[in-house]
Amino acid sequence: MLKRIEQIAPLTEEMLSKLAKLVSCRSERGEAVPGCPFGEGPAEALAAALEMGREMGFRTVNLDNYCGYIEMGEGPDIIGIAAHLDVVPAGEGWNTDPYTMTRVDDTVYGRGVSDDKGAAVASLYAMKLVRDSGIALNKRVRLLLGCNEESGSLCMKHYKEVEEPITIGFTPDGYFPGIYGEKGGCGMALYSKNTRILDMEGGFVFNAVCPHCTTRIPAGSVSVSRLREVLASTPLKDFSVTEEDDVITIEAQGVSAHASTPLLGVNAASYTMYALQKAGFRDDFVDFYMDRIGTHCDGEGLGLKVSDAYGDLTLNNGIVMRRDGTFCCTIDIRYPITYTPDQIRELAAPYLEDERGRVEIGHVGDPLFYDPESALVQGLYRAYREVTGDQTLKPMVIGGGTYAKSLPGIIAFGCEFPDADNHIHDANELMTIQDFQTQTAVYVQAILNLLEV
Repeated sequence: MLKRIEQIAPLTEEMLSKLAKLVSCRSERGEAVPGCPFGEGPAEALAAALEMGREMGFRTVNLDNYCGYIEMGEGPDIIGIAAHLDVVPAGEGWNTDPYTMTRVDDTVYGRGVSDDKGAAVASLYAMKLVRDSGIALNKRVRLLLGCNEESGSLCMKHYKEVEEPITIGFTPDGYFPGIYGEKGGCGMALYSKNTRILDMEGGFVFNAVCPHCTTRIPAGSVSVSRLREVLASTPLKDFSVTEEDDVITIEAQGVSAHASTPLLGVNAASYTMYALQKAGFRDDFVDFYMDRIGTHCDGEGLGLKVSDAYGDLTLNNGIVMRRDGTFCCTIDIRYPITYTPDQIRELAAPYLEDERGRVEIGHVGDPLFYDPESALVQGLYRAYREVTGDQTLKPMVIGGGTYAKSLPGIIAFGCEFPDADNHIHDANELMTIQDFQTQTAVYVQAILNLLEV
């Protein structure tokens, strides 16, 4: 371990420079244009990353700007490391420019420094360290770089259509010491039928807790003083209530968090609805929202308050918007791994519509499960233990969905360390330089261990 960390330390500034270049690429999904299926930003980031790989002497391939890869070694088997270069939108509340990597002491800030551009750079340098060590490679090592993980993973669908399958590997897009199970995912949308709300808009992406919400209602429809009183009792970070031109405007500021861990955030839309209802605003849309979504994030209002030995179902509202006279709220559900898509649909069926509103079920994805004693899980877990010395934490099940659901033979492994809060999908996303170095060392050992599987 010490030797490996000592090898990484002299490379750190070079690694940070490359990460800064990737962060400067505004790679949230954009409008498709010819040759760029996810917009120009993700394609720019992919081109930059592949150029880095070429400069370091690796083979590189661009797969139609859906994704690409950087590769070393020979042989029929492929160790895949599947990272992604697309990011969620920056959102509000940043203390620095989200697209300029900013270093403060031993921490760097910027959109993607942790999720997942930092992990891509750490994986690239892990490959370099393995190659430069002179160790014989009995497999190819392929760093996949996707451009659409945050909004559907169509990049990996394309990869499977045009390229060889991965034999074994990991995606550095979860948590250490490894993820052997991922909850199933379900997307829904809640629609209003009748409402007195004039306008309501909040959130910036479906798979994050709604951090800010602006709502307008008719003056006189509720007591302004009572509304302020109720809002003050909520966990909102900030709020304002103003009255002008016969309109009451509510600005609510919550806390964003990943949709798989909604209780770590404060949903501005949900607490606005809660306050309206408690303050006496009588409205079908508000009541339907509170009955079906509410503030508890457990799915009870849709008949989905279920759990198993690996965790509870979670529910998140990410976006509220008004379109063509109807309000729509996105719902992101992560359900326990022992349940099936059909069970989720059946449980929710009685709660989908009444005279106040309706809920539409979209895609319901399967959960993922690997035997925690398998060679893959244990080989990666051993790499984590060998580098960090941590013998306490064990591989786990998470609510997040990763490329492991798209590519057979891989699990999520890092890049976030236990007890870290890197503000993924939130403002001021960060990574410590020590974690950057340590994850690189862990990925070196992971490659070595998978060479033996």
